[in-house]
Amino acid sequence: MSPSADVEAKRMSYTIDLEQGMVSGAASERKHSMNEQHSPEAEDHGPAEPVAQAETAPAAPEIDWHEFNIKSGDTLSSLFRKAGFNDGVMLSVIHGADEATKLQRLYAGEDIRFGLDDEGQLVAVELQRSRLESLKITRTEDGFVGKTEIREPEPRPAFATGVIDGSLYLAARDAGLNDRLTMELAGIFGWDIDFVYDVRKGDRFEVVYEELYLDGEKFETGRILSARFINRGTENVALLYTDSNGDSDYYTPDGKSMRKAFLRVPINARLSSPFNLQRRHPVLDVVRPHEGTDYAAPPGTPIKAAGSGRVQFAGWKGGYGRTVVLQHGDNITTLYAHMSRLGKGIKNGSRVKQGDTIGYVGSSGMVTGPHLHYEFRVNGVAKNSRTVKLPDAKPVPSTELARFRQLTDQRLAQFNVFREGDRQLAMASDN
Repeated sequence: MSPSADVEAKRMSYTIDLEQGMVSGAASERKHSMNEQHSPEAEDHGPAEPVAQAETAPAAPEIDWHEFNIKSGDTLSSLFRKAGFNDGVMLSVIHGADEATKLQRLYAGEDIRFGLDDEGQLVAVELQRSRLESLKITRTEDGFVGKTEIREPEPRPAFATGVIDGSLYLAARDAGLNDRLTMELAGIFGWDIDFVYDVRKGDRFEVVYEELYLDGEKFETGRILSARFINRGTENVALLYTDSNGDSDYYTPDGKSMRKAFLRVPINARLSSPFNLQRRHPVLDVVRPHEGTDYAAPPGTPIKAAGSGRVQFAGWKGGYGRTVVLQHGDNITTLYAHMSRLGKGIKNGSRVKQGDTIGYVGSSGMVTGPHLHYEFRVNGVAKNSRTVKLPDAKPVPSTELARFRQLTDQRLAQFNVFREGDRQLAMASDN
């Protein structure tokens, strides 16, 4: 080995992230030349031997990118023309291999860029659908080849807590939750709590949720991992669990599903007339039992199937107007009346899943204005849909319980750490 060769030493420096419990390393280089140290061995004893030149890899050809933001009215053909290429080139791209044909699906707001080599020939096209998804098409010896690339954001747990003074929406906003997370929180507990009528001043909530980071920057929120809601002194806890098949749902700490076999309310609307067996009919002006619950909503508001089942009836039903009746198992039926129109595919005998849109709010039949009339019957007897005890959905299977309990312990421990940290922060602020 030539005594004049440089010797390099590398030192690793580590950063410890106490919040995430992660250790990251960064290499810093220090060069030491042995020529800097005087020693007899380092003296020149003859002509230096020629040093072979290291082979260098050919530099990658530079690509000249031309980028455009896709606007309403743009077509793939017009975008290619803006970049200086005719329809023949466009066709050679979209007829390329693998996923190249997906370039034909464009949406306003996306970005597209064309890569040209030093001779002005098209060598690449990239369609940025979002910060996470892009379609990359490159030219090869055999033509163009397309591939969709999905970036995975880094999820980090975050915590929010609040006390309700007016509404859940306002309290959640003050706690830093966005609208999507607030709706998700209401959906998790909405099987047991009516957030319009059951929530009281002083009720409180705690939420552990995901914040999604890309390139070290927070850009979106993810799922709710666990949540606690205290309503009128009763504690409700929900934990997100993903089973071995990859299916996710929310459960209580003892493994019961947070969902019910039926939605408590099949529409996003305000209650306008409750279940009342002594109600005076608004059109006929006589006392006639009101065997359902009415929800006022603008015409066209979607109506959901309260539970999975079969369409027993779909059509015109006297004073009910345009109506759908669903059969759930042997003894439960639900009725949805006064629709403006039926949902797609809703007809006698068809199957529906819980949450499917079965129709839209209207004012058909004997009514004074647009609303949904909803009935819940057990063995043919009308029940108050807002108070009837709803059957639970399936709990965690026994084969998953050991795995579920392990995750539950982790989720609850995480909850306690966040709660204690928030308590100490509040005490520090008071001081």
